[in-house]
Amino acid sequence: MSDFFYKSSEPATVAIVHEFYAQKDCFLNQLADLGALFGGKVAPMRDVDSNFAGGVKLSGGTELDVHWCRADDHGYRTLRAAAKPGKGIPKEERAAIRVEHERLLALWNEHCPKRLSSTDYWDRLGVNSGSLWLCGGIKFELSGTAYFHLGFQINKAEHDSQVAAGQPTSGWIAGAVEIVSSEFQAARVAKLEQRS
Repeated sequence: MSDFFYKSSEPATVAIVHEFYAQKDCFLNQLADLGALFGGKVAPMRDVDSNFAGGVKLSGGTELDVHWCRADDHGYRTLRAAAKPGKGIPKEERAAIRVEHERLLALWNEHCPKRLSSTDYWDRLGVNSGSLWLCGGIKFELSGTAYFHLGFQINKAEHDSQVAAGQPTSGWIAGAVEIVSSEFQAARVAKLEQRS
């Protein structure tokens, strides 16, 4: 697979990329707030399309199993869909456990941030999400310029002729110009230094 690098200073393009990362920062802050409510860090998870809340890193042992699934390899637990009281527990205690579980579920549902879809932003940029899912893509903004690393080539002339012919296209990012890998990598290092 090949790598292709682009940048764009088109204000609308830069605004879309900037908005995605502003929303991502908001999402991460909401995860931190959610973790504070439950007493542990919430895992920031990603799939091919979106960012979402994972499990909570809780201190404790098997006593948590009533409300939480067993910890994964990284120590994060997910809230069960229903409480799992142990055997031999009196009816009154079972009822109290279920009430507590409903409270935990309501708290999670109220404060868990909704998924942040990256596809929505790539669509707004004009990039075919199917191409992204197959070949990958990275985007970021630095000092008024949006940078892109794609696993497929975008070509404005080819895009325009495919659109005119009614054929599928990988898309086109407004104002994009192809750049060399070293320019992209330098911008990425500068962005990482800026964020730390």
